[in-house]
This record gives sequence, C-alpha cells and structure tokens, in this order.
Amino acid sequence: MDLLFSLDLLGTFAFAITGAVKASHKGLDWFGAIALACCTGVCGGIMRDTLLGNTPPLALKEPVYIIVCVFAAFLVIIAKQNIVLRWKFVLIADAIGLGAFTAIGAMHAANAGAGGLAIVCLAVLTAVGGGMLRDILAGEVPLVLKSEIYATAALIGGLFFWIFGLCASGYHDAQMAGTIAITIILRLYAMYAKLRLPRI
Repeated sequence: MDLLFSLDLLGTFAFAITGAVKASHKGLDWFGAIALACCTGVCGGIMRDTLLGNTPPLALKEPVYIIVCVFAAFLVIIAKQNIVLRWKFVLIADAIGLGAFTAIGAMHAANAGAGGLAIVCLAVLTAVGGGMLRDILAGEVPLVLKSEIYATAALIGGLFFWIFGLCASGYHDAQMAGTIAITIILRLYAMYAKLRLPRI
C-alpha cells in the first residue's frame, strides 16, 4: 500500500505538471497555473469519490495531494523551460500515474460494491477525469477524445481489473499490480509507436 500511495502521489505530481504547463501555453496567470494543476492532479479522484458517496473526497481530506499540485505549479512557474526540455520524463511519470490512478479508481469502486461496468468506468474517470477538466477549462476539446491512446489504456486496465477479480478474487495484490502494469505498458507503447485511434 505504501508503494501504491507513492505511485499515486507521483501520478498526481506528473498530472499537475501537465496542467500548469497547459496554463502557461494559454497565457494564464499564476492562479490559473495553480488552478489547472490542481484540477488535473486531483479532480478525477474527487469525481470518483463523489459518485461513490465517499465524502469528503480523499483529496480534500489529505492535504498532501493539494500540496503536491501547488508545488508542481510553482515548479513550472519557476523552471518551465527546464521541465519542457525533460518532457519525456514527465510523460513517463504521467504514464505511471495513469496506471496507478486506473488501479486505485477500480479498487475504490470494487470496495464500494460496484458492478463490473461501474468498476471500469470509475477506473477510467479517475485516470482521465482531471485531464479532461483541464482541457475544458483551457478552452479545448479534451485530448483523450481526439488523439493518443490514453483513456483506452485506462479502459483496458480497468477491464483487466474486473475480469481478474471474477477469475481470481483472492489475489488483490496481483490484481492491482497487473492493472498498473498493463495500463503503463499500453500507454508507453502507444507513445513509442505513436499509435492513434482512427478518427471519424
């Protein structure tokens, strides 16, 4: 669980970095950078917890999540150019966060007694909800709806979590590890191979 918490914070940090960089590209001020960083980092989890009735949401009970997002925003404000030059590492951390968020979202849904469809949907929502809100606030069509294998990786990870639970319900650590690994591998491979879903 400590490893999962660490991955959760890493994902929150990487997601928040992307939010602050988006704010910079849009010419927003410092408050805008902090707002987009926080939205990207924690809003997927907040939406999940709200739908499950887990209130107040975890991100609002544990100050460390907001602190990590604010720190990421100030890091971008102070050293944006250095971060952009190391963007590959941010994307790798983002992929790790995607895997962690997918597994955590599915776990929370399963623990709440949700059915298979809800488990998969909440896994995806946790993983991509913050990024979608970031793009909407920035005045764009969410990136996950028009390019890149991103939400699809979370969807497949969520499906794995659900199916594994049906077949071997007692192996929770393997279920979580497999979900994280599959999501990360799919995302990294899609980045490497520049895979895209067909457009309409």
